[in-house]
Amino acid sequence: MPAMSQSPDDLVEPFQIEGEPVRGRLVRLGSAVDEILAGHAYPEPIANLLGEACALAALVGSNLKFDGRLIVQAQGSGPVRYVVADYDTEGALRGYCRFDPDRLAEAAAGFARPGARSLLGEGIFIMTVDQGPDMDRYQGVTPIEGETLALCAEQYFAQSEQTPTRVRLAVGRANSGEGDRWRAGGVLIQNIAEDDARGSTQEAWTRAQALFETLGEDELIDPLLPADRLLYRLFHEDGVRVFEAKPLKAFCRCSQDRIENVLRSFGADERAEMVEADGKIRVTCEYCSRTYQVEPDALERA
Repeated sequence: MPAMSQSPDDLVEPFQIEGEPVRGRLVRLGSAVDEILAGHAYPEPIANLLGEACALAALVGSNLKFDGRLIVQAQGSGPVRYVVADYDTEGALRGYCRFDPDRLAEAAAGFARPGARSLLGEGIFIMTVDQGPDMDRYQGVTPIEGETLALCAEQYFAQSEQTPTRVRLAVGRANSGEGDRWRAGGVLIQNIAEDDARGSTQEAWTRAQALFETLGEDELIDPLLPADRLLYRLFHEDGVRVFEAKPLKAFCRCSQDRIENVLRSFGADERAEMVEADGKIRVTCEYCSRTYQVEPDALERA
């Protein structure tokens, strides 16, 4: 394996265990996830859930072989109505969580950090692949059966993709020299299907999972532990081949034009009810919290 180098945050790194039919991806999020979470001042359980969703979207979406988006969403009957994160193939991430503060306080009582099942309750886990306006969306849906989003993702891959997959996600606050900030990390490994040339892959998969189980959540968000060193720590006995990392960034696709186009989809009477005392319409983006100011007359001129 090449010499270790300091890896930056906000990247997803594909890798493969040398000589073995096991591949994976590692994501490390620093300023990108902090921007997404801090922008809403979420309570810790909500920030943790949304941070996990962002890390998962990057892990899965970075494997897309075409331009498009991967959307991770979970919705249920619990204190969290829904959590959504999406990744596009330019490395842009955004996410949002809608929740009931009173019900959240009840669910969090006695728990330092309630998991996905406690927060979402009975519901569904969804992954959507969006290849653009000229292509149909592909959507896979599974029940929320695990206490964590990582377990939900493993169940999704088992049912929808028939691909043996393990996922670990972590979110927390740490100081990397710029004050106490949110960080997130995740690892996904998958077993490459056996064939006539490769033969049985079960033994290699069993061994890879045993090594995977030694990974601590604190390692995933440690700002002093570079991504490539973490992979080497996990798989050094067999060796690990790391491929070119893909950079990630927090980026919202909202814009003045998009907001105005959405408002034009409402009838004139509905828009009239949105006008505030000063004669303007204001719309706040759920993802990035940016507020747009619109002159009602501008909607009639287009």
